[in-house]
Amino acid sequence: MKNENRKVVTLGLVIRGKQILLGMKKRGFGKGYWNGFGGKLHENESLMDGMRRELQEETTLLMNHGEKVAFLEFFFESGMILEGHVFRIEDFSGTPSETEEMRPVWYSFSEIPYHSMWEDDIFWLPHVLDKKNVVAQFSFSSDHKLLGKNIEIVPDKKFYEICKK
Repeated sequence: MKNENRKVVTLGLVIRGKQILLGMKKRGFGKGYWNGFGGKLHENESLMDGMRRELQEETTLLMNHGEKVAFLEFFFESGMILEGHVFRIEDFSGTPSETEEMRPVWYSFSEIPYHSMWEDDIFWLPHVLDKKNVVAQFSFSSDHKLLGKNIEIVPDKKFYEICKK
């Protein structure tokens, strides 16, 4: 049975050496936070196709290849659940440009603005930047405050098995 409150989303982390491209969300859900790039899938769209589309819409970059590195679930007091599929994107074309939705800025790994990001990011993002696979669940209040977390760093084989489900 499909849960109508569950939304499947992508999140792309564009990496260049020891830098990450983050976007300041200018409208909609997450407005005012620095984040990676992504969003909801269109009907019958694969995760990879959705990730490519969202990255291009939000940054004008073309994703040549991305590797799935995390599976994150976000539970909100409202009943909404976001099922997040996180991709590490090191193979891309173009120069990032500001769009109606996002303002992209490169940050060195040591200067990531966690204080202006979702509260959960500081717990899982460093592992992904260190090329580890993450499976995690986070719960949030109605005003987007972090209430709880469960984070697991998993080896490649186990991560592959989890992602096949």
